[in-house]
Amino acid sequence: MILNNKFDYRPLTKEEVNGSRKYNTPDGKKLVSVTTILSKTKDMTFLNEWKKLVGEKEATRIVTEASGLGNGMHNLLEKYILGQEMKGQLMTKILANLIIKNGLCNVDEVWGTEVSLYSKDLYAGTTDVIGLHNGTPSIIDFKNSLKEKKKEWIEDYFMQLCAYAIAHNEMYNTNINKGVIMMATRDGKYLEFVIEGDEFTHYEIMWANKVCSYYDNLDKY
Repeated sequence: MILNNKFDYRPLTKEEVNGSRKYNTPDGKKLVSVTTILSKTKDMTFLNEWKKLVGEKEATRIVTEASGLGNGMHNLLEKYILGQEMKGQLMTKILANLIIKNGLCNVDEVWGTEVSLYSKDLYAGTTDVIGLHNGTPSIIDFKNSLKEKKKEWIEDYFMQLCAYAIAHNEMYNTNINKGVIMMATRDGKYLEFVIEGDEFTHYEIMWANKVCSYYDNLDKY
């Protein structure tokens, strides 16, 4: 895996504004995050039913634990890509190593990690990796899961990839139309989901509809 500073990526500062994450852009705007748009426009019926089933306290514990593991795993993977020493808890190391062994081995070139991106006046976010996956320019995101997920369960992840690709194409005059989710599960499985071609276009349209829905109903948030 080669590190290639092909683009001059600049970090964006973040802040919480009325419960929503906002990114501060160079032109002085505060843009809502990709994840906020997805969460605000999501059908919460299933999640609310799950919380009722397991109880609010247990649901909070599960979400907090998953978030902590995810943050730890992301931190280790960033250190690996940058050639830094990897220190972390055992489970975060296990999850990170699953992705390193099975996923990052297919990344030929990394242009940037933890890259801040924004689409003018609409949204902003941070993607895990941008580079060449099996020779093709790609947006790559790392995920962890308690157990194996099916492709139809993770449409939000695919829309997230498309959101970052659109922003990168606008900012750096690229033509990225491939996204890769690299997922490690806590029972030791590695899952990889790739979208490209017509499927990528399908999720681009879904993402555009989400953005329209968010701004059409902004007074509700």
